[in-house]
Amino acid sequence: MFSTTVENDNMLVLNFIAGDQSAIETLIQRHKNRVYTYIFLIVKNQALAEDIFQDTFIKVIRSLKTGKYTENGKFISWVLRISHNLIIDHFRKERLLNTVSNEDSDFDLFNSSKFSDENIEEKLVFEQITSDIRRLIDELPDDQRQVIIMRHYLGLSFKEIAERTDVSINTALGRMRYALINLRKIIEKNNLLLTKI
Repeated sequence: MFSTTVENDNMLVLNFIAGDQSAIETLIQRHKNRVYTYIFLIVKNQALAEDIFQDTFIKVIRSLKTGKYTENGKFISWVLRISHNLIIDHFRKERLLNTVSNEDSDFDLFNSSKFSDENIEEKLVFEQITSDIRRLIDELPDDQRQVIIMRHYLGLSFKEIAERTDVSINTALGRMRYALINLRKIIEKNNLLLTKI
């Protein structure tokens, strides 16, 4: 059943790219509940979940039209990754709005050396490290990946993670522990050097 769905997804993707508009509507109908539920479980806000859901499929459509989807047989995983990145972007922007304000400070935050641009080389290295880490996190089981993203990307406490994932704090902590153990194993296995130095 699962492989048939995957094959059907890939066929619908190809049909949409070839110009069949109804194919994308079928894909959205097929996966909307899973994608919306995934978003809602993290953001815990119906209006925000609906906005991110809409943005997800706008980005899906744009990416398909511009040839940014490489067929790997995992359409739904790709869509969920897009929604996850949009969730992270939302919380990152929200956190910046809440924490970086010039009005509460005696000096100009935006002219502080702490906020000054990194040189191009540092920026490129940092982006590469960030990209490597994201790829590694994607290799983790769903529950471990979720706790890492909620903790390190969304900045949630373990109490908040436990509430949002409907588990005990001990379970959330355990998932984080196993996630870090598994990440170390993947890093060692691939001989990766995740450092700016």
